Amino acid sequence: QVQLVESGGGLVQAGDSLRLSCAASVRAFNRKSMGWFRQAPGKEREFVANITWFANIPSYADSVKGRVTISRDNANAKNTLYLKMNNQKPEDTALYYCAPTNNVYPPPRKESEYDYWGQGTQVTVSS
Repeated sequence: QVQLVESGGGLVQAGDSLRLSCAASVRAFNRKSMGWFRQAPGKEREFVANITWFANIPSYADSVKGRVTISRDNANAKNTLYLKMNNQKPEDTALYYCAPTNNVYPPPRKESEYDYWGQGTQVTVSS
């Protein structure tokens, strides 16, 4: 069974930090590269960051590079993906999703190449 549960979102002020989590089932996480995407109101879902399952190699969208860190906890069957966001901006306001992909390396940035999606967690940044 595939399960993805995002959490950690909320209402923050510009400049604040936030850490999102994605708890995944073994099937969704093990040996999968993982990605974070976001969708703002009235816009398409866009790539934020991804990370390989081996060597934890990260990659970031230009819009968040330098402010965001993606990481994953593969140990002890924790199967959790994280997204630490610093110096948040109002344009970061969106519903944030995590997703796995079978395309291990390099992990893709296209939404269509990711397999499953959770319900998302809302991040709202006030100015």
